Amino acid sequence: MTEAISTNMREEKKMKKAMEELKKSIRYQRKKSPEPPQQFEEFEASSLFCPKCKEAVPVRKKLLLVLPEGDKYDYLCSKCGNSIGSKITKEDIPIQFITK
Repeated sequence: MTEAISTNMREEKKMKKAMEELKKSIRYQRKKSPEPPQQFEEFEASSLFCPKCKEAVPVRKKLLLVLPEGDKYDYLCSKCGNSIGSKITKEDIPIQFITK
């Protein structure tokens, strides 16, 4: 009976080892799926909710700041002129400082 138990234990160890090796080989075989192509680069708001007017209104986009990481725009309510949002556009072109 002890021989049967030790045989079962050996076989169980062999099975565990085989399963671990199989898992490792599967892990290395997996390839990353390619990223889907981008359908658009950035969003542009045409209307936003204005808390002062209490409704969705068309907006005007106004350049607020020019920053090293991109331009910051402010979205203004076309009815009351209240600021209702902002956006920073990322620049891909690196900024170069010219000194003399």
